[in-house]
Amino acid sequence: MTATAAKVRKGRKFDQVLDGAREIFMRDGFEGASVDDIARAAGVSKATLYSYFPDKRLLFLEVASHQCCRQADETLQTVDMTQPPRVVLRQVARSFLGFILSDMGQRIFRICVAEADRFPELGRQFYQSGPMTMRAAMVSYLDKAIARGELVTDDCDLAADQFAELCKADLWPKLVFGIRDSFEEAEIERVIDGALDTFLARYGATDAGNMA
Repeated sequence: MTATAAKVRKGRKFDQVLDGAREIFMRDGFEGASVDDIARAAGVSKATLYSYFPDKRLLFLEVASHQCCRQADETLQTVDMTQPPRVVLRQVARSFLGFILSDMGQRIFRICVAEADRFPELGRQFYQSGPMTMRAAMVSYLDKAIARGELVTDDCDLAADQFAELCKADLWPKLVFGIRDSFEEAEIERVIDGALDTFLARYGATDAGNMA
């Protein structure tokens, strides 16, 4: 069955299936997760599971998208977007790195890359579920910070993307290529501090706007 033909159907046990799938995917990974174990953890029959998700990739993507969407929502609810750039960007960086460096974040990335040729819609759907939401929120915040005289740029889209890339420096490549599997808090803080200093050196408008 192709990813185009396969469709997700929702029903009263949909959330129950997602909870069971999340437990098994986190325990066994994508390849190691069996449909039997997912159905058992969810407390549903295999027939019910397949009626909702005819393809395991779609089930994984739904779990991943749900996690990413929840992460984005939590970030947007907890970050005070009226604060100066150094305060807001630090909080955003912490949330962003917390997800992409997590086991779930890594699993999502690897399956999207592995299946990109056969199922390109997987990556697109995942991107729209969380990363695109956070990017839009960042662009909106940068616009407001510019209006307050705290930042200067005529390309908020590029600035938002650059900040995300600065936050991944050193940590992300080591994780992706298997050089490291975890990082100390001090290592993460070092990268965040560097990202903030570099970003604000480029886009910061006033010392007052950049104060923590």
